[in-house]
Amino acid sequence: MKTKILLIILIWTNISFGQNTKDIQKEVPELVKFYKHLHQNPELSFMEFKTSKFLAKKMRDLGFEVTENFGGTGIVAILKNGRGPKILIRTDMDALPILEKTGLEFASQVKQKDVEGIEQPVMHACGHDMHMTVWYGTAKYLATHKNEWKGTIMMIGQPAEERGGGSKAMLDAGLYKKFFVPDYALALHVNSGLPAGKISYCPGFAMANVDMARMTIKGQGGHGAYPHLTIDPVAMSAYYITELQSIVSREISPVDPAVVTVGSIHGGTKGNIIPSEVNLEFTIRSYKDDVRDKVLKAMQRKANAIAMSFNVPKEDYPVLKLKDTYTPALYNDPKLTEKIVKVFEKTFGKENVIKTEPTMGGEDFGRYGRTKEKVPILMFFLGAVNPDKYEQYKKEGKRLPSLHSDKVVLYPAKTAETGVKAFVSAIEFLTKKN
Repeated sequence: MKTKILLIILIWTNISFGQNTKDIQKEVPELVKFYKHLHQNPELSFMEFKTSKFLAKKMRDLGFEVTENFGGTGIVAILKNGRGPKILIRTDMDALPILEKTGLEFASQVKQKDVEGIEQPVMHACGHDMHMTVWYGTAKYLATHKNEWKGTIMMIGQPAEERGGGSKAMLDAGLYKKFFVPDYALALHVNSGLPAGKISYCPGFAMANVDMARMTIKGQGGHGAYPHLTIDPVAMSAYYITELQSIVSREISPVDPAVVTVGSIHGGTKGNIIPSEVNLEFTIRSYKDDVRDKVLKAMQRKANAIAMSFNVPKEDYPVLKLKDTYTPALYNDPKLTEKIVKVFEKTFGKENVIKTEPTMGGEDFGRYGRTKEKVPILMFFLGAVNPDKYEQYKKEGKRLPSLHSDKVVLYPAKTAETGVKAFVSAIEFLTKKN
């Protein structure tokens, strides 16, 4: 009897996934057009006005209850389908201030003023156009195949992932209070180093805490020929940058990842003038919150010590100022990850589902799992490169253009199909097994 039941379940599962594949494949031409439209019309962080309206209309046409302008330009689209789990599916919407050089016929020609009022060229160089395409394709499938799942779906279009503040804006606006606390939250991110048709994942910590910071090192300017009459902030900056290298190597445990990078240093106007100040900008990466705190405190302590050694007045000691773009580490719930990976392996084959190591990149999707409600979350990574091009580059020992490159090119048809199929299979599993 048990054997018969198992056989029936296996037959039903294969039919279900087979139907998914067939119906999703039929949508691929529309999804490619959808992707190209988004790629040609990118918008910067917190400025996603047209993108948000475009997505909102598409979701209303599918029968979703849509709330616009949530947390800025964000949208929340709800689809109810009986009793069952509540699942959040997130896409980011913003693009980057990059001049596109791909040569594609649908390349972006857009220029837009950013939140500071500075006109910038704009490009979807991080794959958010593909994220939105897969998100929409998933929504359409769920809306037209209600017999295959039960529960409530919250599809959110989030602004400003690239600035690290979009998820915070939506949560601060009351996402979980005004709608509901999801049982699970899912998202994906394209991987420009993986062929389309493959998926990668990382249980537990997958991406890092990200802090952006600045510091002004003040001195006393003067003539370069009379350094003894000055307090040289250039020399102080040189000592400080060197001292920073010892924080990770000598104050943080070797098994705890951390990065401190000085990405910008500006000071002075001429070789024979000692300036009065030097400005530094940093990115600081970590996983554990206590490691983050230790690094930040060490950065301030070393700045104070160098200022003291140069006899800087105490009121002019440098202050490490964090920008308001802190992104918490992305932690994929291990139990949820294990369940969904098994689904992916059945759907795509084990050879196409790859476990990867954590990276020091940042992703603000992690914040949805860091609230007091402790929602289990999973972000998986979607292969997005033309497989033939991938093999060619691999054979020639070349590196493919990475995300955030002005030449990065995605392979839309297979990538979109795989992404939608992944989301659908995961949602069907979560709503049928729980």
